[in-house]
Amino acid sequence: MTAFPAPQRYDGAPFRRCGRSGLMLPPIALGLWQNFGGVDAYETGRAVVRRAFDRGVTHFDLANNYGPPPGSAEEGFGRMLADDLRPYRDELVIATKAGHAMWPGPYGDWGSRKYLVASLDQSLRRMGIDYVDIFYHHRPDPDTPLEETMAALAHVVRQGKALHVGLSKYPPERAREAAALLRQMGTPCLIHQFRYSMLERAPEDGWLDTAAAEGMGIAAFSPLAQGLLTDKYLDGVPGDARMARGGSLPPDRLTAALRDSLRRLAAIAHGGGRSLAQLALVWLLRDPRVTTLLVGARAVAQIDDTLAALHKPTLTAEDERAIAAVLGAP
Repeated sequence: MTAFPAPQRYDGAPFRRCGRSGLMLPPIALGLWQNFGGVDAYETGRAVVRRAFDRGVTHFDLANNYGPPPGSAEEGFGRMLADDLRPYRDELVIATKAGHAMWPGPYGDWGSRKYLVASLDQSLRRMGIDYVDIFYHHRPDPDTPLEETMAALAHVVRQGKALHVGLSKYPPERAREAAALLRQMGTPCLIHQFRYSMLERAPEDGWLDTAAAEGMGIAAFSPLAQGLLTDKYLDGVPGDARMARGGSLPPDRLTAALRDSLRRLAAIAHGGGRSLAQLALVWLLRDPRVTTLLVGARAVAQIDDTLAALHKPTLTAEDERAIAAVLGAP
């Protein structure tokens, strides 16, 4: 068999194969969880998306409830598709999810077949597209039978409304059960998405191994711990930081002990000619099981700094030892 070179990003870093599938994903993707809602400036988000795509980011990750208000990130991304990216639809991997509260009543949350199918229909209308490349169940449902939830995922693939399906935040044993059901239904689980960073290492306790054993790719969200793993918080909380604005990153998260750890990690990063954010991303990508990192961005400059991590040297054995001394055991 002829060996072909791996597909390349436009700026030179190789794509990664998504588990045991034919789909290749860029090592860094753009997540629209924050900064792309109806309360945010559309043109700022549009500039970020355009810059990301121009730099070779072809994977965009959304969910039905991203905003605020819920649904507005998909609406905004739909406008960006219409304004800029429609001619390139076949070069894009667009993902969305359903599983968190989206509308009132018993049919707008969790994992019932009715909710998942209706939610995907709404997402497609908001984005103005016929299908998504990946549709995730956003979180496990403790009450709905797993067979029903997985059957709904297989159903939307048969309908042609999703090309692939994935899981988000499923614990290892539940992920194995879900993957087995999907295989029986003829719709293999493509990818598992969970929070993973230097500061969130729970996936090292079975999550990574399970996804790899089941042939799933791995998408790590919050790889920068919502901005903690950047140079921003080394000397306190800047007035324009997410922590100062409130919301998903509470101020009490930045303890004295954490700030000390961040400063020690930053010293390692700067000694190797990296920013702390770039070190955090390179540290995750050193694991070949990790397919793609879902990063956010408030400005074009953040996209450029993030993608620069792909061209930094790999970690040395000395780097690994120094990082382990800061992070300790998972």
